[in-house]
Amino acid sequence: MSLFDWFANRQKSGSTTPQGQEREIADGLWTKCEACGALTYTKDLRSNQMVCLECDHHIRIFSDERISQMIDADTWVAIDEGLQPVDPLNFRARKAYIDYIRDTQEKTKLADAVQTGLGQIEGHPIALGVMDFRFMGGSMGSVVGEKLTRLIERATQQRLPVVIVCASGGARMQEGMLSLMQMAKISGALQRHQENRLLYIPVLTHPTTGGVTASFAMLGDIILAEPKAMIAFAGRRVVEQTLREKLPDDFQTSEYLLQHGLVDAIVSRTQLKKTLAQLIRLHQPVSSTSHVVPRSSIKALTKIAPD
Repeated sequence: MSLFDWFANRQKSGSTTPQGQEREIADGLWTKCEACGALTYTKDLRSNQMVCLECDHHIRIFSDERISQMIDADTWVAIDEGLQPVDPLNFRARKAYIDYIRDTQEKTKLADAVQTGLGQIEGHPIALGVMDFRFMGGSMGSVVGEKLTRLIERATQQRLPVVIVCASGGARMQEGMLSLMQMAKISGALQRHQENRLLYIPVLTHPTTGGVTASFAMLGDIILAEPKAMIAFAGRRVVEQTLREKLPDDFQTSEYLLQHGLVDAIVSRTQLKKTLAQLIRLHQPVSSTSHVVPRSSIKALTKIAPD
């Protein structure tokens, strides 16, 4: 519901505010779209999964809201919540890395930049990892790598599909080489998952960059992306300076990557849960109780079939 529709409904109902009284509007009652500037009643916006009703812009959301949107009610079980980041390099910039971690944990109420767990999507059990850009730009440090690796290994053991929602600025520089090693560790776990003929779907959201793009974000069996998401390895300016040429305006967007075959589909957030459920149904492993056509019937069909 737009702001103008809201006022029109109030006029039709005849509700007026008494003169001399100013009605306070609670914080967060309205949300302004950063793309088109439309004011929308926040309750209506949340019911549309934070996708602008006027221009279809996908407003950034974080891990808690992602999980509630994607996972069936009362089926989410978080795992490895106790893993905590440390400061192996005693890194210090304006302040110590460990102090920065503590401050970010207090602000976000998260242990690190990813939440992992098991749940169901329209009744189908899955293993889900959701990265959170609030936590140091969703950067991939040792905890992010360990949690995702454990998630994938558990999914392989329990024969579950894996979905990872990516939102990251890349590897966490404060952990140096240790952060880069997570790329190989997660990729190795995904390889074992694939060898067991199990499904892995990454969902690329705005932004997905750096070491995350260079590893597990692009290793999916089916790669999905949200509309107009920035998906890249190096920054636009770095690429232009390296190539010494002007890049297209839509370079490093999900639409550009779809056009060039780097993602398989662009899916609106409002259709994401339904799409994932359909893909999981299509790729369910064939069970031993499934109906099998006898070989004699197959031979008979091939004899009847024309040349």
